[in-house]
Amino acid sequence: MKKYSPQQLALRNGQDRDEIWIAYQGIIYDVTNSRLWKNGTHYEHWSGQDLTDELKDAPHTDKVFETLRVIGELN
Repeated sequence: MKKYSPQQLALRNGQDRDEIWIAYQGIIYDVTNSRLWKNGTHYEHWSGQDLTDELKDAPHTDKVFETLRVIGELN
């Protein structure tokens, strides 16, 4: 699986490039086509970063990541 640095992930925030990516537990997911991540934000969460620590405050479980396309690993 391809590895990406936190800096590379940060560029996929919906502002700097067209791609919108997020990371969770070391895996990077593509949320570009998700209506929930329009413009790179989802409620108070920002794309282009690791959201592992933020999931504990979410109203859903990590099962939501099962439906997303995996891009690679966070290096």
